[in-house]
Amino acid sequence: MPDGTTTLPAFRVTERAAAQVAEIATREGRPAAGLRLAVEAGGCSGFQYKFGLEDSPAEDDLVVGDGPGRVFVDPVSLDLLAGAELDWAEELIGAHFAIRNPQAVSACGCGTSFSVG
Repeated sequence: MPDGTTTLPAFRVTERAAAQVAEIATREGRPAAGLRLAVEAGGCSGFQYKFGLEDSPAEDDLVVGDGPGRVFVDPVSLDLLAGAELDWAEELIGAHFAIRNPQAVSACGCGTSFSVG
């Protein structure tokens, strides 16, 4: 019998995003590094995504992928990224990491700030 809880889909990283993480890490001379993706309070919509290279994950991180192109997400950020997907987008305005987050009810034009309902 169901207990009334809902399991949100996992956070995903596309092959394009993983390949770009590996390329950036290699270009920076840190081929074993992974991408840290965090959600922090702030931005023009309430929360903002933060990206940066890290040489190793924290003990309680979710690690998506193995080898080059790994992505590290802390448990607090993961709550706001459940069901989301990290992708790499190449557009006229430039190439960047893009997050499709079903929990975001609104976002700003910069693409890194969002709010939840």
